[in-house]
Amino acid sequence: MSECKPANTPAQKGLGFAEVSDNDCVNFPYRQAIGSLVYLATATRPDISWIISKLSQYLEKPGAEHIAALKRVFRYIKGTKYFSLLYKPSTGYLQGYCDSDWAGDVKDRRSTSGYVFTLGGTPIAWKTRKQQTVALSSCEAEYMSIAEATKEMIYLRSFCTSMGVTQPKQSTIYCDNQGALTRETSKQHHRTKHIDVHFHFIRQQTEIDYEYIETQNNLADIFTKSLSKVSHNKAIHQLQIEGVC
Repeated sequence: MSECKPANTPAQKGLGFAEVSDNDCVNFPYRQAIGSLVYLATATRPDISWIISKLSQYLEKPGAEHIAALKRVFRYIKGTKYFSLLYKPSTGYLQGYCDSDWAGDVKDRRSTSGYVFTLGGTPIAWKTRKQQTVALSSCEAEYMSIAEATKEMIYLRSFCTSMGVTQPKQSTIYCDNQGALTRETSKQHHRTKHIDVHFHFIRQQTEIDYEYIETQNNLADIFTKSLSKVSHNKAIHQLQIEGVC
């Protein structure tokens, strides 16, 4: 792939994968390639987190479409190999963004949760993960995503305190689903009692505030789905992922 043609985005917009049969498996060093990209996505390149998480689900039976998608990631890396996270002097306040893609997996209809936390506007922690249970609505999927983000925020606030980085009394997590935010404070338990109990702990948090943000400004959008070229470029600019050469 060293001489490949660069790609504008790590994945085609609206990308989805079907299950591969044993007869359609392709002999390719797929697991090794994914392993190298997982390190990159975890350490310095949050912009490829979603597609790597998606491709990692097919380590046992990769097909031609998975290999084509994998090669596209390498083509994207080829064109952005000098990109890095840019940290600037700031107040050092934590902010979180979370999102979900409801029923995005065509195989089991489980949703994908994604979150990113910034310190002074630049990401310091991010994650893309398929939810463990099937959400019955987009609101429920977002609610579970908020719960995952809340756990990370609790840890990061504690870590900042231990490192002497003072945080305000409340930190904010942004979400682009007003229904999920309403449910976070709702007293109508008959609408939420079917959701696993461990997600409801977010209602007891006093150091975290939850606010609505429009989808186009939600930094976590790139962690739950593939975006168009315009949306992708806007997202990496908001995440302060910039070229150094």
